[in-house]
Amino acid sequence: MDNMDLQVLRQVQQWLDTDQRVVLGTITRTWGSAPRPVGAVVAVRQDGVIAGSVSGGCIEDDLIARIREGALRLERPTLIRYGVGAEAAQRFGLPCGGTLELMLEPLGPHSAIHVLLERLARGERVVRRLNLATGEVVLAAPSVAGDGADRLVLDEQQLVTHHGPQWRLLLIGAGQLSEYLARMALALDYQVLVCDPRDDYVWSLDGAPLTRDMPDDVVVALKPDGHTAIVALTHDPKLDDLALMEALRGPAFYVGAIGSRVNQAKRRARLKEHFDLDDAALARLHGPVGLHIGARTPPEIALSILAHMTAERYGVQVHSTTPPTPGAEAGCTL
Repeated sequence: MDNMDLQVLRQVQQWLDTDQRVVLGTITRTWGSAPRPVGAVVAVRQDGVIAGSVSGGCIEDDLIARIREGALRLERPTLIRYGVGAEAAQRFGLPCGGTLELMLEPLGPHSAIHVLLERLARGERVVRRLNLATGEVVLAAPSVAGDGADRLVLDEQQLVTHHGPQWRLLLIGAGQLSEYLARMALALDYQVLVCDPRDDYVWSLDGAPLTRDMPDDVVVALKPDGHTAIVALTHDPKLDDLALMEALRGPAFYVGAIGSRVNQAKRRARLKEHFDLDDAALARLHGPVGLHIGARTPPEIALSILAHMTAERYGVQVHSTTPPTPGAEAGCTL
């Protein structure tokens, strides 16, 4: 769930608090090109006021018209489809002949929106299960590590959606680069944790807590999954290598370390010799970390790292357009 959808839920709760009737629409499936992803939401109040978006505006207009005509006085969740055929796709603002499927859910106390918002405010990850026959909602924590992050499930009995910070980032080191990277990651809805056992590094960024535990212990306790990124930024092998040792043994989707190519080669040799990591595990290490965009300053380097993480997250193979020259790598040459 992104910030736009979270704002929709907050608006929904305000409406419910004033006894307004509200219908929540959740995108359950798309075909072709669609403006918003599966899981995105839109809400329509009983008088046609709308919050959120699922299209370029035409679907929203249709929902408003249906509400005002009384056609959406729903007793239970109902599935509707827009854009079947080129003419309908053009009418409803779906590019390239796209098709979009919406689950319309009449909301009330049984919808557990208030409890969901409370749990999200605590930074929790929440699974919301909507019973399609009754409209009742059950909230739960993900059952296993990485359970269904960014995944929506719809069958004949229920709609299962996932809310909260689906992607996690662990930063080793509380330096200036970590602060820029943490701020950018928070803006992209990552849950950020910073680890630095060195007392002389001060950290005070809201939303990104600091732990002074040893990096390898933090990685183990975090239980990385396929939606976790771990980036080592201290330049201290005693800290970075410990974190990488544990990170490369798990399923984290991104593991990176700052440093030059020369130092990365030395690091891989250390990890192989002292921590018994095999070549397959070492091949997963992104080092020098980040894309080769000529980054020099801490915010530029942070941008290159987060851009690379985003590409890996979506399975996009990104290559530098020109070979990096000495001293022109993301990260540093130390």
